[in-house]
Amino acid sequence: MKHLIFDIDGTIWNTTGVVAGAWNRAVRASGIEELKDLNITDKMLQKEFGKPMDEIADDLFGDIDPVKKAELLENCCQFEHEAISENTEDLAYEGMRETMAELAKDNNLYIVSNCQDGYIELVIEKNGLKDIIKDYECFGHTGLLKADNIKLVMQRNNMDKAYYIGDTMGDYNSSKEAGAIFVFADYGFGEVPSPDYTIHSPSELLEIEKTF
Repeated sequence: MKHLIFDIDGTIWNTTGVVAGAWNRAVRASGIEELKDLNITDKMLQKEFGKPMDEIADDLFGDIDPVKKAELLENCCQFEHEAISENTEDLAYEGMRETMAELAKDNNLYIVSNCQDGYIELVIEKNGLKDIIKDYECFGHTGLLKADNIKLVMQRNNMDKAYYIGDTMGDYNSSKEAGAIFVFADYGFGEVPSPDYTIHSPSELLEIEKTF
């Protein structure tokens, strides 16, 4: 069986609109004077998603008190989790759940992300992926960057060869550092000049997987 490791945001689904609203509520609730005019948009988050959470906080919140920044980031993640949990809109890319379910019949599927702890579990729950994701890992759980988490998942599942499906240059670099083959989801948030494979929609994975 082949091993397919998925990124989340920009690959499985797009939550940036919901998350932007949640993070703005957290910023307003913080009362931090330096951030009183900050308005986080979905476009801003599309440029940030895929980075470790502390880097995202540095980019969005700038040079504020580190303790306040850490508290705000924690609240942002909490507000985000609640907002996604309560959301009833289908945020997955068209055909993604069906594609993953079909792939899981003959392949092992995994998730590795730079997200906060608990986010992957939420993704699995909201998208009905519980029975098809064999293993997962994230920055929020291990404190490791994406390349190291990909390596970790590869090692504990005895993979000699793995494919990482992602949508940014950071995903590409991480997959290469980990020794995985990169599949670029060009419908997502980023650009990758020379991926190993490219898909223009989730369903194209079903055809490309046959060539692996």
